[in-house]
Amino acid sequence: MKRAAALLVLPLLLTACGLRPVYGGGSAGKVAQAIGHVEIAPIEGKAGWLVRNALNDRLEAISRGSDGPSYRLVVTLDDRITGLGVRLDDAITRERRTLRARYQLFDGATGAQLMDRTAGSDAGLDVASSEYATIAAEDTALELLAENIADQIIVQISQRAAANRQ
Repeated sequence: MKRAAALLVLPLLLTACGLRPVYGGGSAGKVAQAIGHVEIAPIEGKAGWLVRNALNDRLEAISRGSDGPSYRLVVTLDDRITGLGVRLDDAITRERRTLRARYQLFDGATGAQLMDRTAGSDAGLDVASSEYATIAAEDTALELLAENIADQIIVQISQRAAANRQ
């Protein structure tokens, strides 16, 4: 009985501690209005194309229909593949793909820099005996890393927007 009562009271305590959803209110919420419209500068390479598409998807979902302020996001990527496991015949058996991003957010009206941060992610993959399988694994890893980088960037921009709205 005490356990059931504690479970009923717990959600009430969470609201009392000040936790609020960052994206509360959807496209009409405070964060969506603060983010407004973000223009993403072209990003070089295949990784850049993947990150830019992922960012556009997320930003469109957050700020759809928002007529808030305008921003420009500039992202520079560093994509590396490093061989880790080496057999006696010097063949690589394991790779690590690392994707790092430096991103800067600029005010669209004044051109002032509002954020200058980094995001990063990495993935390990096995090198198969088939070159095709290895290339497919590297591409899949890049797709996942691009999604992860985009998520990190959006979270940081949203947190900044939420902090500035309070």
